[in-house]
Amino acid sequence: MSDLLTRVADRLAITDQIYRYCRAMDRIDHELGYSIWHEDGTADYEHNFQGTGRGFIDHVCSQHSHLLQHSHQMSNIIIELNGDYAGSESYVTATLRMEREGRLMQMTVLSRYVDRWSKREGRWALDHRRAVMEMDEIREVTPMKRHSGWARDRSDPSYEVLKG
Repeated sequence: MSDLLTRVADRLAITDQIYRYCRAMDRIDHELGYSIWHEDGTADYEHNFQGTGRGFIDHVCSQHSHLLQHSHQMSNIIIELNGDYAGSESYVTATLRMEREGRLMQMTVLSRYVDRWSKREGRWALDHRRAVMEMDEIREVTPMKRHSGWARDRSDPSYEVLKG
């Protein structure tokens, strides 16, 4: 029973890291983003970025700061455990809004993250992420209304509730 509880806890810890990655992206939260990777972790986002996990967080936070809004969603998470090592695959949908030449544009990118994890000193974090882009599109959109009540930094109400 103890082994089963350890495996369940490990799966939840990895899943939590995957979700925290989305939160880091959507809140442009460098520190939270850094915590997803081990110090020596690497990222391969095909032609968009190859380098350290920390370098990727800096790169994407810089890119996102020029956007109006963005939302990252994860699904279909599969995790295979092998002691203090794990592999996972998860699907990500990134929806990004920007203004171009006076028009509101929305980009949607569908990808899969193929990740290698390890637990060091009791903490699961990424050793390597390979992002495989499946589909993308960009189109002009007409919003139904102007939304408020959220922020792309630590002033977002979720930080108070979750004490992130």
